[in-house]
Amino acid sequence: MRRIYIYQQENWPNFTWNSDNLAPILGKVRNLQGRLVGRMESLGFELRSEATLETLTLDVLKSTEIEGEILDHEQVRSSIARRLGMNASGLIPSDRNIDGVVEMMLDATQNYTDNLSIERLFNWHSSLFPTGRSGMYKIIVGSWRDDSTGPMQVVSGALGKEKVHYQAPDAKDIEHEIKIFLNWFNSNQEIDPVLKSGIAHFWFVTLHPFEDGNGRIARAIADMLLTKSDGISQRFYSMSSQIRKERNKYYEVLEKTQKSSLDITEWLTWFIYCLQSALESSENTFAKVIHKHDFWNKNASKLQNNRQKKMLNKLLEGLEGKLTSSKWAKMTKCSPDSALRDIQYLIEKRILTKAEGGGRSTNYELNELNVD
Repeated sequence: MRRIYIYQQENWPNFTWNSDNLAPILGKVRNLQGRLVGRMESLGFELRSEATLETLTLDVLKSTEIEGEILDHEQVRSSIARRLGMNASGLIPSDRNIDGVVEMMLDATQNYTDNLSIERLFNWHSSLFPTGRSGMYKIIVGSWRDDSTGPMQVVSGALGKEKVHYQAPDAKDIEHEIKIFLNWFNSNQEIDPVLKSGIAHFWFVTLHPFEDGNGRIARAIADMLLTKSDGISQRFYSMSSQIRKERNKYYEVLEKTQKSSLDITEWLTWFIYCLQSALESSENTFAKVIHKHDFWNKNASKLQNNRQKKMLNKLLEGLEGKLTSSKWAKMTKCSPDSALRDIQYLIEKRILTKAEGGGRSTNYELNELNVD
């Protein structure tokens, strides 16, 4: 290889960082975590469970979206709810590839005190690719890559004009490198778990030990350590969601650090600031959960049937597109007349209202004057 990558440095993998530079932001993040956990614990079990469902759904969706794959929101939510034993509304069947991503994320965050092992990593990888394929291509599943088609490279650009951003260590070195990583991961308890999360994320994705899925597994590993830093298995903020928002910067800092010395201060600084933004964004989850809770306290007794409950939940969770009587009928599998009667009844109860500027067909929305 012409370019010198970080794993080729003489003292690899003895990373260094400037603790003085990181201390102020790390202290702020740890304070935010403590306040967030305290606030969530004061909400009660039902609201905490709802917040966890919202957060994990977002985490699974966005971690996969970073890799360019879009999952169905309702299937992800349903898969998580079933595995958490939640009696959430409107659960639907989920594809096995979605169930696999969910199983990996839940194992990482619900069993965060368990050691990370080669077998566990292989199980996660098998869960991500239940058909043994990544898209149209057959890949090695539940085992390390073998580089049979050439070195593992991160490439962008059109065919014939590719740009190599990074080339991972040779496949023959993976077993040895992973053993060093896992020994550090499971035994080194002196490093602050937030810092350790950032190091582990970078280290694993730099090794790139699998043929595909390395980014998603790296983020699951990071979430495992962040859960440990919180001290509770319930999740109230989504690091993957924030990384998705900062996707370009994420890849930029990652590539720069992979081509630098063993000083990873710049990567850790970015990682901790990203975590800070994720923690601050958790306010949206709080607001959504509490809003939904208050809505049902006020309106649950007014409903006539489960169709109305299902569709109101859809609106509270962020229904895609506009709500019309025909969409109501289709989603609840009822007649157009029944859908219109449901809607008119909820308008009379001041729960729904006609939306302004509806266009060709009338559409409806929650009556915010009644919801608040």
